[in-house]
Amino acid sequence: MLKVTVRQLMEAGVHFGHQKRKWNPKMERFRLMRKRGVDLIDLRETVKGIVQAKKLLAGLSAEGGEFLFVGTKLAASEAIKEAAQKCGMHYVNYRWLGGTLTNFDTVLSRIEHLRRLEEMEASGEVELMSKKEQARFRREKAKMVRNLQGIRRMTRLPSALIVVDPANEKIPVSEATRMEIPVIAIVDTDGDPDEVDIPIPANDESVHSIRLILNELVDAIMKGRAFFEEGKKGVEALEGEASTTQQSSSEQKGQNQKEGNGRQPGKEEAK
Repeated sequence: MLKVTVRQLMEAGVHFGHQKRKWNPKMERFRLMRKRGVDLIDLRETVKGIVQAKKLLAGLSAEGGEFLFVGTKLAASEAIKEAAQKCGMHYVNYRWLGGTLTNFDTVLSRIEHLRRLEEMEASGEVELMSKKEQARFRREKAKMVRNLQGIRRMTRLPSALIVVDPANEKIPVSEATRMEIPVIAIVDTDGDPDEVDIPIPANDESVHSIRLILNELVDAIMKGRAFFEEGKKGVEALEGEASTTQQSSSEQKGQNQKEGNGRQPGKEEAK
């Protein structure tokens, strides 16, 4: 179920595509018309893409899946960070590190190195260094924080990628495809919808457009996560109940054995 209306999509400028000279012919099925040299997106197709994306995200989230939001261009950077933080997921909004998905063990080692640097700083060890070493240390740490901040809690590969402008994020889309990770993407009229699993045709240059769509996707993730947490509580409750029942049964059995051993022998046994 969509929270946003077609009117709100229109007011946010979701339907505005690029100029004719940037048009990708593969986006023809999502185009409504061309007006004054600008391609206009069919919002019915946008709604269809959002619904498909929400269904996938809610299902994966309900199974305990995690997601990676990707958008490094200026218009998407802040919106990507806000959306990921809102639902407690991971994000890349500055620079994609090659091998983030295809060489994940190396990325984990870099995250661990960042933690060591932070521990050194917290312990005061950095203060014992020379001024030159301190400057080099702080440059290295600042660079790593900038590149890894959004994925430092990521301990396993994501269940899906949520990308703004796949034409600008070719490397992460390529890595996700290679690792068979589904890609949901906001694709403008200059993009290639065939490169992703679920394209959402929309204006990817407008902050309002990006935020509106990301909010819908975040809503699906949060609903699926709530379902997962409830299920986990239910499983834990059942496991706790089963454990209590088993313990009570064992205690009762032990008590019965104790009582049996303490009985006086009968007449037949006495003979």
